[in-house]
Amino acid sequence: MPFLAPTSLAALIESSISTRSSLLGRATHAQIIKTILTPFPSFLSNHLINMYSKLDLPNSAQLVLSLTPSRSVVTWTALIAGSVQNGHFVSSLVHFVNMLRENIHPNDFTFPCLFKASAYLRMPFVGKQVHAIAVKDGQIADVFVGSSAFDMYCKTGLREEARKVFDEMPERNLVTWNAYISNAVLDGQPRNGVEAFIEFLRVGGEPDSITFCAFLNACSDASYLELGRQMHGFVIRIGFEEDVSVLNGLIDFYGKCWEIGSSEMVFEGMGLRNDVSWCSLLAAHVQNDEDEKACMVFLQAREEGIEPTDFMLSSVVSASAGLSGLELGRSVHALAVKACVEGNIFVGSAIVDMYGKCGNINDAEQAYHEMPERNLITWNAMIGGYAHQGHANMALALLEEMMSGGNEVVPNYVTLVCVLSACSRAGAVKLGMEIFDSMRARYGIEPGVEHYACVVDLLGRAGMVERAYDFIKEMPIRPTTSVWGALLGACRVYGKPELGKTAADNLFELDPKDSGNHVVLSNLFAATGRWEEATLVRKEMKDVGIKKDAGCSWISVKNAVHVFQAKDTSHERNSEIQAMLAKLRRDMNEAGYVPDTNFALYDLQEEEKISEVWYHSEKIALAYGLIAIPPGVPIRITKNLRICGDCHSAIKFISGIVGREIIVRDNNRFHQFIDGQCSCGDYW
Repeated sequence: MPFLAPTSLAALIESSISTRSSLLGRATHAQIIKTILTPFPSFLSNHLINMYSKLDLPNSAQLVLSLTPSRSVVTWTALIAGSVQNGHFVSSLVHFVNMLRENIHPNDFTFPCLFKASAYLRMPFVGKQVHAIAVKDGQIADVFVGSSAFDMYCKTGLREEARKVFDEMPERNLVTWNAYISNAVLDGQPRNGVEAFIEFLRVGGEPDSITFCAFLNACSDASYLELGRQMHGFVIRIGFEEDVSVLNGLIDFYGKCWEIGSSEMVFEGMGLRNDVSWCSLLAAHVQNDEDEKACMVFLQAREEGIEPTDFMLSSVVSASAGLSGLELGRSVHALAVKACVEGNIFVGSAIVDMYGKCGNINDAEQAYHEMPERNLITWNAMIGGYAHQGHANMALALLEEMMSGGNEVVPNYVTLVCVLSACSRAGAVKLGMEIFDSMRARYGIEPGVEHYACVVDLLGRAGMVERAYDFIKEMPIRPTTSVWGALLGACRVYGKPELGKTAADNLFELDPKDSGNHVVLSNLFAATGRWEEATLVRKEMKDVGIKKDAGCSWISVKNAVHVFQAKDTSHERNSEIQAMLAKLRRDMNEAGYVPDTNFALYDLQEEEKISEVWYHSEKIALAYGLIAIPPGVPIRITKNLRICGDCHSAIKFISGIVGREIIVRDNNRFHQFIDGQCSCGDYW
């Protein structure tokens, strides 16, 4: 390298930072040593310290610092800024202390770095000391220093101090207002964020894309749909309708406000899309329970050449779980491994959740144990997987492990819902009641409506229907549809029409348009021989225009989904399906199976009732699975409603007769049938 002037060498050092080339930086450093007598100019030392610290070479940076005799605030700030940039927050504070020992005062570039380090370390007491120094040195009036102090107080949860700093700032720039609005949303106070935006406009502020996105987040968190729509119009009016970040924010906003059609409209109208655009639309479909569309968006993104990100993969894995699409979920899991993001805590947690919801608890456990780190969502996903299977003891054991020393994870509201749900599905009444009664004292969690619903379900499944009703009457909060729905379901199973009528009346009051509640009540009356009342309920449904959701079951075979309804004869292999059903019926009768005609929904002759229950959709799907899926491969069936008692008993018989593992996921839980037994222990 030829001889270069000091200014040219400084330019080379800056170039090594922008290109992230430590090789170029070290070569330039060598040239400085070779051509310039030491000690070389302090400005070159400052450049070298800045370069090494920004490239995350702290040892080299400190070595240059130790060889620099005349250190200034610029020298120390370069070292502190690089440390903060690379996440070495403790080191940055240590450097600051050493700087003060040399009687060097920080400047307006030093303070923002120190406030950021204090915020990330969640050390407000350090931030307060830095704040005091800024006040003492007269730097707090600087807009960047003041904004950084405000942001630090927000991130460390000191709302009053943050508000005081904001109010006392003599000047506020766009960054300050953006920080205020964003932190209001993060702090769970979206209304304050909206009010701050309005005040910002009132004082003549000109918003940027960050301002708009923060405001849209506030609207989505508070479900301010109309206000968000007004913002959409404002965005168009002031010329931000082509800004990708703002349009991505609008897709997200509409999705969270259950306006998925508007999300799609914004997406389709975009001239330029990035990976965040695709992720936002995909997540919007998942949030609106449109899992199949979410998977289609993912496939379209791949066709467009979009590389899968951790956020995209975690969202499509969640969609796979919602569809019970085990094979699809496995494919996405493989893609995550290929993209080297399966160790990401969000992707890994979604994979654990997907396997649990697809009934494959062994793969869920394997994915869980292979995760390099876990957070509360991971633990809840695994506990939820056990809950779906009704493994109460395993769910409780994992809860105890989560709370044991070293994990530092505290159970939350959702954790206890999962554990109580596991107890309910396992029929562990005593254990479930003990956990519920100890929620406040042991776990510090106030029971919510979901916990009360789990207890009602727990008692109802165990046949303690009257006790469940007494429990509801003693609730300190108003029962919701989930609570009364659990009681109505128990009344249906155990034949309690009077109590069922009480539960149904409360459900009709809370949600008069839900067809499911009317159908369960009608079925309850039918099962107990009260045909006139059953007919009356169905007539009332027809009179008010309530339509019953059609029950259906589906099964995946060779990348195709086959859907069946009761008495379905439309499948292309119907003759084989009917032959299999007839064979199963003969084999089951020989084995002593007696159909439960209580699940026939109409007042028919006994033989007609037997025929009625025999052609339920899950039995037809199972017959197709037996002829289409090779022996040794588990048969997986999904039903949109709860499996009926006769189908549950029949599939138990069939699993023993044909020697196959049969897994049925209904709208309530998983049933794993093996050798004539079900994993639910008949607490279905």
